[in-house]
Amino acid sequence: MQLQDLHRITNAFKSRSAVSPVLFIGHGNPMNAVWDNDFTRTLTALGKRMEKPSAVLVISAHWETVGTYVSINPAPRTIHDFGGFPNELYAFNYTPAGHPQLAKTLKEVVTVTDVQEDRMMGLDHGAWTILKYIWPAADVPVFEMSMDYTKGPDFHFQLGAQLKELRKKGVLIICSGNIVHNVGMMDWKDIDAKPHDWALDFDAFVKKQIDGRNVDALINYSGASAMLAVPTNEHYLPLIYAMGMIDRNEPIQYIYEGYQFASLSMRCFQIG
Repeated sequence: MQLQDLHRITNAFKSRSAVSPVLFIGHGNPMNAVWDNDFTRTLTALGKRMEKPSAVLVISAHWETVGTYVSINPAPRTIHDFGGFPNELYAFNYTPAGHPQLAKTLKEVVTVTDVQEDRMMGLDHGAWTILKYIWPAADVPVFEMSMDYTKGPDFHFQLGAQLKELRKKGVLIICSGNIVHNVGMMDWKDIDAKPHDWALDFDAFVKKQIDGRNVDALINYSGASAMLAVPTNEHYLPLIYAMGMIDRNEPIQYIYEGYQFASLSMRCFQIG
């Protein structure tokens, strides 16, 4: 055996045995997929410093179902799940392989619900608009798990906690949503518009609760700022999943903080 072969085997073992991180990404407007800005440059830098995982599991605001599903599609297509945007956005395709084997493993580790298989699901824009910056070569397998919109935040937290087992198998889990997401109050004319006061208030509240690992406060949020920041919870629930995956004393690092169009918090953080 050559020395370089031994190094390769040793490094592969380390990769498989190490606990992979969890990312919460505030993905924002689909146009971020074609923009060059502080947010997209942060994602590019993130990909350059992170070790490539065995696969990526994405829990996205844009795949809601009755019941919980995992994609076992070996070749997920790019889903352009939006309307009224420039043609360049619809022309873009991000086509990594799927990972049916690890998707089936997800079914085995989750006991809080009966996870069903989906053979057709591709990658929604909560996945590909960010992954295209992190791994532009599309050389890391990707699969998605849906969110059951009939369940409350407690259920999603419990399910997130069970997904921690996948981290031990080299799976990077990306929870893709936005802490503050109010499309109706966006200032569409100015991406750098001053954030609404209620957006600033709620984002600061959430950051404080994340720092204190105060899950109850994150699940049972209330108040005027919260109602404006989270008019519907599909973009907020990925945060709850991420909080379920934290091990005791595990570090949390904020990798991006900012706002777009006055009512979108682009806050992103890494666990582990």
